[in-house]
Order: sequence, then structure tokens, then C-alpha cells
Amino acid sequence: MATASSTKKMTDADLRMAIQDELSWEPSIDDREIAISVKDGVATLTGVVRNFFEKWEAGSASRRVHGVKAIANDIEVRLPGSFHRTDTDIARAAAEALTWNAALPADRVKVSVSEGHITLNGEVDWGYQKAAAEAAVRRLLGVRGVTDELTVKPMPVPADIKAKIEAAFRRDAILDAQNIKVETKGGHVTLRGHVRTWVEREEAERSAWAAPGVTNVENLIILKPVTA
Repeated sequence: MATASSTKKMTDADLRMAIQDELSWEPSIDDREIAISVKDGVATLTGVVRNFFEKWEAGSASRRVHGVKAIANDIEVRLPGSFHRTDTDIARAAAEALTWNAALPADRVKVSVSEGHITLNGEVDWGYQKAAAEAAVRRLLGVRGVTDELTVKPMPVPADIKAKIEAAFRRDAILDAQNIKVETKGGHVTLRGHVRTWVEREEAERSAWAAPGVTNVENLIILKPVTA
């Protein structure tokens, strides 16, 4: 028998409404021109926002909704006239944002811009630096999109890297570690299994990237929400 604390299975209509509520709740998003459709737990976002940061935030907010299996973020970034910047202006602002970011090694991240789309190239030492570089430029005015082609510099891989990642998972209050399997081949880590939410899935990937010697994380974890 289901208990009062059990989570009711969400229909696609329930999920669509929950995502809409979450987008409306998030103050960084103007959701008036965002449309949502859901089929078999996979949500598709369409419509228009004023900048890339809003598009990214809309996808992030949607992933927070319990029961969402995947997100297709097809929102268009349509810059108001006052938001337009030349590629040169965007490249200059991006280079400065990266230079002033304490998480990043100096002069290791290169920026190119084409029609408002930023591409990041270069080599960093850790996965968190790769994420930090993308976060530093996605908020800039005039940006329509960001492509992160940064690589993580190879370094000696501890013989017990698999055990270290599994131990980190067990320490993490967010994760249900028993349902996640870790496979390693050199610095390449593959995660398999299932978790309850996107937050758990992203936390597992973040934690795996923190291990010394990791150069790539392939996240194959699937969502399996708890239902009544």
C-alpha cells in the first residue's frame, strides 16, 4: 500500500504544469514567451528569451522538476536592440571576464566569437575550471550561445581512482551512491545506474570530475524517479 509520503507518478500534463510553475518562480527568467511540451517525461522548451543566460537558466530550472527525464532546450535567443554587441565587444568582455576569474589559470582559455556565439578553446587542469570558464561568459550581454571545447590536461591517474570516486559518492548527502556504478579507464570515467533527480545526476558528474587525473566524464546515469 502506498503511504502518504509516497511520490505520486507525474503525468506529462502534470510535468508541463510543474515546469511552467518553476519557470515562473525563477526570478532570472522572463517566461512569458516560453512554450513547454512534454512527452513520456521528456520536456521540450521553445519560444524566445532576451539573452543566453535566460535560456540556460530555463533549462536548469526545468531539470529541477521531479519526474523530468530529459530536456530539449530549443529556446531562441532574440536580443533586444539595446542588448546587441559586436563580436569584438563580446570577445573583449569574455577575455576580461576570464582573466578576472580566480578559478582559472592565466592565459590558458582562448575565446572566439561569431555572430554572438562564443567558443572556448584551450587546456585547463581540472574539470571545475572547465565549468567555471563557461559560467564566466554565459552571463555576458549580447551572447547568443556558448560552445565549450576546453580539454582537461592529462595528469597521473591514481591506481585507486575508482575507489576514491565511490568514496566521494558515499560522503555526498545528495547522492544515493548504491545505485551508481563507476567505470574507469585511465582518466576517462563512465557513470552508470539510476538516480531520482537531475540534481543527483549532475552532482554525481561534478563529484567525479573532482578526482585527480580525470580528463573526461561520460554520464550515462538515467533518471528513475520514486513513485507510489
